[in-house]
Amino acid sequence: MMPDGPVVVGVDGSRRSVAAARWAAGEAALRHAPLHVLAVNPDPQLNHLAKQTAREIGEMCRETHPGLEVANMTELGNPATQLVRISALARLVVVGSRGRGALAGVLLGSVSTKVAGHAHCPVVVVREQHPRGPVVVGVDSSPHSRQALGFAFETASVHGVDLVAAQVWRAERGASSLDREAAARESAERSLSEQLAGRRGDHPDVAVRELAVRGHPVAELTETAREALLLVVGHRGLGGFPGLLTGSVAMGVLHHATCPVAVVRDERSTGRR
Repeated sequence: MMPDGPVVVGVDGSRRSVAAARWAAGEAALRHAPLHVLAVNPDPQLNHLAKQTAREIGEMCRETHPGLEVANMTELGNPATQLVRISALARLVVVGSRGRGALAGVLLGSVSTKVAGHAHCPVVVVREQHPRGPVVVGVDSSPHSRQALGFAFETASVHGVDLVAAQVWRAERGASSLDREAAARESAERSLSEQLAGRRGDHPDVAVRELAVRGHPVAELTETAREALLLVVGHRGLGGFPGLLTGSVAMGVLHHATCPVAVVRDERSTGRR
């Protein structure tokens, strides 16, 4: 990830990729970053369509955000591979959840999830939008979770919205005692407070609500973020709830959440495949 790099949005001309471009343009403007509108073309015979798609969507972004630096780009090859490669030079990559546009759906959901799982920078997958809801972040005390928490605080700050930090917990299997359940809840609440303590001072402008909830992480995070501006999750976390934000949970959230979802990998793991 390049902290001063551009916001990159992958487009294919579909309605979902246009929505992703609108979201990316707004994010780039707020973060004072250039926007790169990228159409990845798997077929050389479609090169003219790729250029047209990038040009038209780039013009739309310029019109909606005057003064925003926008570059239209095309690449030949596999969409997921090219987006992951370019992510090494970006601060953020944005894609639609699925699409079937002029480039024959090159940004289908399978591509979006591959990019989210392997990119070198945070990836936002856009579905619907809730412009003024809070940023919701799932935490589990792992290094991956801490990266997600930092990105969530930053995003809440630039948007001027509240942050909801949620830690999902469950009692040990076979535990029926109320005392054990209470201990599990207290442990989750304590872990959540400790993780937030080091971040609040960096973003005193962000109002934070702590939420320790029992259940399955995909279901609980999806429900909590129903009206969110953005849901942020880490990738391959190994925290207090074993496997809370593992790849399977991050991918599950991508498939079920109705708001945009940001997947943030631990920077120390992005070099491993």
